[in-house]
Amino acid sequence: MVTVLQDISRLVGRNDRFNKHRSLFSLTRAKATTMITSSASNYHDNSANTYTTIKERVTFKKEIKKSKFIAIAGPISNEQSACSFLSEVGDPRATHNCWAYKVGDQYRSNDDGEPLGTAGKPIQSAIVSSGLDRVMVVVTRYFGGIELGTGGLVRAYGGVASECLRNAPTIFVKSKVPIGVEVPFELYGVLYHQLQLFQVEDIKEDYDTGKDGITMFTFKVDFDKVEDLEDAIKANCSRDIVFYKH
Repeated sequence: MVTVLQDISRLVGRNDRFNKHRSLFSLTRAKATTMITSSASNYHDNSANTYTTIKERVTFKKEIKKSKFIAIAGPISNEQSACSFLSEVGDPRATHNCWAYKVGDQYRSNDDGEPLGTAGKPIQSAIVSSGLDRVMVVVTRYFGGIELGTGGLVRAYGGVASECLRNAPTIFVKSKVPIGVEVPFELYGVLYHQLQLFQVEDIKEDYDTGKDGITMFTFKVDFDKVEDLEDAIKANCSRDIVFYKH
């Protein structure tokens, strides 16, 4: 009976600790968590508006001195999606669920009970070294009974994270700029022709502009095509056109 109660107590403790993960995105509640932020960039900052990330979730498994390490990497867009990713892939039954992510100039990591700096930081370093962005890696460890030591932990967590990212299919992404423009009916054809040439996305039409014969078109275009598209529309419409940027 005592053994059973001890097992239940350990399991409850692990579940409580895992539930805390979901709120570890507050720096005041996680000593091992780090974050670096910078000011927002403008449309002309190429490094901030183009990035390479992974297409889909990937997993890499490795056993090191009887401990099982499972690294799961996935694309994320912001802190909220990172929190959701952690709650989905972390295992409350595991000894540790350590993680790190990068979104632009924002980094965060957590050691989840491992010695400070031996898990989250190595995972974060693996992400930075990969050159990928908008990505999170969670490394779950099932303790096998043999201590790895500080250096061993750094190599284990950093190694499996690097290998996981190395095997991931990647995709190059350009950020999109939402734009609106009001045009009269006779310019629909001209406008649509330019929108197709510049491969814009999410075209919508709003006829309720309060102006007779005027429709508001909204769409999204690659950040580095904004100025050229505006120039092309103005030149082909042969009149002053006002653009609205969100």
